[in-house]
Amino acid sequence: MTRCNVDRVRTDRILARLEQEPARRPNPAPAMSVARTSLLAATLVVYAAIVAAVVQTSYLVRLDWQLMLFRPYKQWPELHAFLDYFVVLGQRGPTAVLVAAWLGWRSWRQRTLRPLLMLGAALLLLNVSVGAAKLGMAREGPHYATTLGSNEMWLTGDIFPSGHTANAVVTWGILAYLASTERARRRLSVVAAVFALGVGATTVYLGTHWVSDVLLGWVAGLLILLALPWCEPLAARVEGHVLAYWTRLRAAGRLVTAGAAGEETAPAAAPGGSATPGSETASGRTPAGAAGGAIRHAHAAHPGHAGHTSRPHAVRSERTPVTPAGSRRPAAERPGGRTTSLGPRA
Repeated sequence: MTRCNVDRVRTDRILARLEQEPARRPNPAPAMSVARTSLLAATLVVYAAIVAAVVQTSYLVRLDWQLMLFRPYKQWPELHAFLDYFVVLGQRGPTAVLVAAWLGWRSWRQRTLRPLLMLGAALLLLNVSVGAAKLGMAREGPHYATTLGSNEMWLTGDIFPSGHTANAVVTWGILAYLASTERARRRLSVVAAVFALGVGATTVYLGTHWVSDVLLGWVAGLLILLALPWCEPLAARVEGHVLAYWTRLRAAGRLVTAGAAGEETAPAAAPGGSATPGSETASGRTPAGAAGGAIRHAHAAHPGHAGHTSRPHAVRSERTPVTPAGSRRPAAERPGGRTTSLGPRA
């Protein structure tokens, strides 16, 4: 293998690139501009108009019944198997898990909690607004209709507006809302529109929703996306509190670890004496060095021993190992001028 081939198969450069923090987003967070506020107000008017048309049993309800009696799932049965799986893209559980996984990766890469916080805010607004409308109007679905031509309002149902459609608009649209560049935002807006339109049309094909349910679901999801900039200041404050708390936890963890390490390296007290970590730190010696110094001072205090005044006593680590046959040092270097071993020979 050549050096060039080794560089190609190395993964340390790839991992280092994944670890490095990317640059800050070039585009700021969307704000509630005049154009956005005007679009939000117009969307609210459309929302109210759809609800009023259904309540008054107008032309929109007649269109609902015409498509329901047409039964598209019987007209094109070959699409039924595929659309049964495709409509899952509008269910809150699977789509929320997929989008949360992607935004969690982005949060880790960009070292910010904003993507996950904004997803949580969007899902909270979706559950509150759409859930309240469903329970408040209690409309029955096409499969449970009771009277031909009626609006089926204020009964026991919960399909108005369509939850699948609103969820598809919000969960896929949040990707476009959090895009870091204008080019990515345009592309993700197209992807979100395709999924939202496809899921809404699929529910009409399967006969689980009226056309008016789908229309109101699209409008309800768009209202949430347009209102998200109002949640940006609160998300920033929550992120600041979470990061500050995390910093305090990490600092406390480092202090605990440092204290445990200090206790493990503290010297044990010698018999008949005491050793304190403070004196050890002040002298700058290790425990082994301190023990050797104590031995040398003890022998210097007893000048009666022969040969100890000119040559200090060796510490344990400096001594020559003694075998049963005696020391291996020459006779001239042995302390006290001894020429024979004190111990018995083997």
